[in-house]
Amino acid sequence: MSFRPDHELHKRRFSRNMGVGLVLVALVAIVFGLTVVKVTNGDFERATAEVQG
Repeated sequence: MSFRPDHELHKRRFSRNMGVGLVLVALVAIVFGLTVVKVTNGDFERATAEVQG
């Protein structure tokens, strides 16, 4: 059983989906990196100490 070749529309849609996926992964990586930097610099501990009084 052979499969029909992909239509040109499916190829364009796949490449667009890959682009959107890569942008989402990049945004998640940036947010994660900023969170790690903020926590390791001690800003998080300073902020919680201010809230606790």
